[in-house]
Amino acid sequence: MENKLLKIKENTLGELKIITNLKDLEALKTKVLGRKGEMSDILRGIKDLSDDEKKKIGALANTVKNELTEAIDAVEKGFNKGTTVKIDISEPGVSYKTGHLHPISEVKKEVEDIFASMGFSVVEGPELDNEYNNFDSLNIPKTHPARDMQDTFFVKGLNYVMRTHTSNTQNRVYKNFKPPFQVIIPGKCFRNEATDASHDIAFHQVEGVVVGKDISLAHIKGTMKEFLSTLFKKEVLVRFRPGFFPFVEPGLELDFSCLLCDGKGCPVCKKRGWVEFMGCGMIHPEVLKMGGIDTNQFNGFAFGFGLTRLVMMRYGIEDIRHFHGGDLRFIEQF
Repeated sequence: MENKLLKIKENTLGELKIITNLKDLEALKTKVLGRKGEMSDILRGIKDLSDDEKKKIGALANTVKNELTEAIDAVEKGFNKGTTVKIDISEPGVSYKTGHLHPISEVKKEVEDIFASMGFSVVEGPELDNEYNNFDSLNIPKTHPARDMQDTFFVKGLNYVMRTHTSNTQNRVYKNFKPPFQVIIPGKCFRNEATDASHDIAFHQVEGVVVGKDISLAHIKGTMKEFLSTLFKKEVLVRFRPGFFPFVEPGLELDFSCLLCDGKGCPVCKKRGWVEFMGCGMIHPEVLKMGGIDTNQFNGFAFGFGLTRLVMMRYGIEDIRHFHGGDLRFIEQF
């Protein structure tokens, strides 16, 4: 309670230095010295203290109240005389802490803006979804390891899961957009796995889907090269490696040239000169058919990358758990 009294005194004297009119002064007086003001709250609480504390806090409360009353009266007299309150313009002003976007939100907005400039629409999907959208519509049968309890959060008693990827929105996009179209789907995903420096139960992804006529692998390569070069503000090279994903055929892994060593090899890229980035490929015809797309006329490509990992690469963050740790010392660095 002693610290609270001193804080009230400090804040009030600080506000008095920057008040320039009677209206604001009266509001401050009511807030601090009024019947329901801060000082009244302190005085009402003294009855609950021990006898020794009552004497100590009671005396301090009266002293602080008298000092603030005199200070407020002095400023009020200045206004009533028609004089201007003297302000030391060289004295530092009162600083206020302001909030800001989380680094993931910051990069997410930047990613959305880049893709929007390339003609992509931004779509959001549900985090809690049925098994059909999360698995079946993506050509992932019930016997597939991805549907194992160790990887997925299932909702007891229902055929619902916490989505394991933003791909769960693909089927909705196919059914609600008329080809040709190009869409990205950013959002949070969930995996039932042990956490460590590079794995967490919650993380962010960005899904991309392009459907049209005569789409090829060259379109994926060109799209991602343009996106990464714009994001990192320097030319970035990309390459394909074979990969497998049930909803694309052929399936590919896409890497980009290491930004720290310009492809020469360093500890970050494990001396390879390339950084693993995302899975992608040509959308499987069965997936398009389940979404109502005529595969005789249209084809397309899909990709998905970890937004959280992208943020870690950009800022050199070594532990993914910092993002959800709630430590303000980490957040305030950005």
